[in-house]
Amino acid sequence: LVLLRPHSLRDNRIELVRASWHELSISVSDVSLSDEGQYTCSLFTMPVKTSKAYLTVLGVPEKPQISGFSSPVMEGDLMQLTCKTSGSKPAADIRWFKNDKEIKDVKYLKEEDANRKTFTVSSTLDFRVDRSDDGVAVICRVDHESLNATPQVAMQVLEIHYTPSVKIIPSTPFPQEGQPLILTCESKGKPLPEPVLWTKDGGELPDPDRMVVSGRELNILFLNKTDNGTYRCEATNTIGQSSAEYVLIVHDVPNTLLPTTIIPSLTTATVTTTVAITTSPTTSATTSSIRDPNALAGQNGPDHALIGGIVAVVVFVTLCSIFLLGRYLARHKGTYLTNEAKGAEDAPDADTAIINAEGSQVNAEEKKEYFI
Repeated sequence: LVLLRPHSLRDNRIELVRASWHELSISVSDVSLSDEGQYTCSLFTMPVKTSKAYLTVLGVPEKPQISGFSSPVMEGDLMQLTCKTSGSKPAADIRWFKNDKEIKDVKYLKEEDANRKTFTVSSTLDFRVDRSDDGVAVICRVDHESLNATPQVAMQVLEIHYTPSVKIIPSTPFPQEGQPLILTCESKGKPLPEPVLWTKDGGELPDPDRMVVSGRELNILFLNKTDNGTYRCEATNTIGQSSAEYVLIVHDVPNTLLPTTIIPSLTTATVTTTVAITTSPTTSATTSSIRDPNALAGQNGPDHALIGGIVAVVVFVTLCSIFLLGRYLARHKGTYLTNEAKGAEDAPDADTAIINAEGSQVNAEEKKEYFI
């Protein structure tokens, strides 16, 4: 058995592993692209028998490199990053990732190396940066069949500078008079903003003894109505300045009133019910337990409402009695005079009227007197 290749096998990297009448094996160490080619195994019999095999050597891509980044980058700038790798055979594939999300819109370029056997590939990523890109890792990944499913990667962490963003956070959503209040100026930016500046209504804080600034906090020890106004917080860094406003309205402390009992005004129906109550011992005992809502707990005093009700009942009963008595007397007197004078309307003189009257002694046996 003889194993041949296009070039001589006299190479220190080639070693005979096994030789017999049935098998001939060799090993090649430190394989290079030059080892690629056709290998022939011959069996010297009559006739000679041969077998051929073609060896393909893969070119492993070099570790990729990312270029085009210069730190820092200002917010809103257009960034162009290029990832390049050489020595791949066949040409490697390059993919971009940002926050573990693949970016598809990229440019791809493939070029042959000087040996005309391997390739250099590059890919360019263009995008406009904003503050959300600060600290984000952009990854270039190279995939190739020679890497045994373990891709080579290059990573670039972005540094984006941007103007501060400012927000004022109050310690309570409903500030009340006499209570303390803390206003926190939350500012974010890169570089980190300098100490913030607090103003009120466009000027300095009016009462430094009660309004204490500590870092990014404005602490008003106790509120009053003179603190009403617009408070502004300003933050500045090397990129720019930003501010936020908070309109303070100090509310009154809510009054906590004792519950009061409303006594309805007396009516005719109420008076009648009150009379029935006063005649019942059980009900009187219940009524006597009513207390003046304005009296202090633990003190006993006259119930003015009860006394007033009794007086009203007495007056009402008296007036009703007088009215009924007068009506009775008036009706009785009218009837008597009418019966006595009946039949005397046409008498020429008084004597004749007496004689003609139904109430006279002449007709006494026919007269009847009615009392109503």
